[in-house]
Amino acid sequence: MRVSPKYAWVDLVGNLIPVVIAGGAAYVIPTYIRSDVPVLVVIALAVVAVAFLVNAILAFRRVRAMGYALREDDLVFRRGIMFERVVAVPYGRLQLVDVTRGPLLRALGLANLKFVTAAAATGIALPGLVDADAEALRDELIRLAESRRSGL
Repeated sequence: MRVSPKYAWVDLVGNLIPVVIAGGAAYVIPTYIRSDVPVLVVIALAVVAVAFLVNAILAFRRVRAMGYALREDDLVFRRGIMFERVVAVPYGRLQLVDVTRGPLLRALGLANLKFVTAAAATGIALPGLVDADAEALRDELIRLAESRRSGL
């Protein structure tokens, strides 16, 4: 299954903040250090605009590359375009399943599902799930985890 396409807007806004800060700095620093650098300001703003455009395109592609599957014995989560990451978490190793919603996620009707396992390195999150799907998936994972405890 895939995460909601609306999550791309959350990703885009989250990645837009550093671009805006960098663009502001690219404008303010040359303006107040030397007053004869309008070409530099225009170049900096053009770079920021191109960075935003590339980021916007990649935000939607990044979200399409995310997915998860409930298999018989584990949950598999996949993300990444160039550097793909695939994590399989056995149900019996799940210790905590948490649904979180930030303000932007709430506005779009989305939620993140976070997992904590016995191994510190395998804590993962499923971002951008529809609220109802996140709640149902959390309940299902808790049920599966309780029925398959691995001696914890």
